[in-house]
Amino acid sequence: MSRRPRPWVGGGSRLRLPPGDREGGGVTAELAIVLPGVVLLLVALLTAASAALTQVRVADAARAGARAAALGESSAVVSDVAQELAGAGAEVVVGDDGRYVVVEVSTELDGPLGLADLRARASARAVPEPGE
Repeated sequence: MSRRPRPWVGGGSRLRLPPGDREGGGVTAELAIVLPGVVLLLVALLTAASAALTQVRVADAARAGARAAALGESSAVVSDVAQELAGAGAEVVVGDDGRYVVVEVSTELDGPLGLADLRARASARAVPEPGE
């Protein structure tokens, strides 16, 4: 016959577990150790997602600027088109590569808490329309 352990009753009317069965605060300590890692992982994931979305916006801006330049728009108009899509702080460079018009767009990405500075860049080329 196996005997089930019975709760130990110490001096007083409260029911207490034997000294070896106490786990008070164990979960709290584990949570205190794991929680900073989870928060750091979440910040890293959100930063990566923000960087990816900004890169897509910058690439779209470079493509739209190259299309506008290929249609014969002035450099000021091409810069306005690209900055509208990439955001107000974007840098736009319009150039000529012999046969192609080239539009390069870049913008700064602030890292979490200013710890890492990232930059999103993209360039696009287009053949100018004939007669322009």
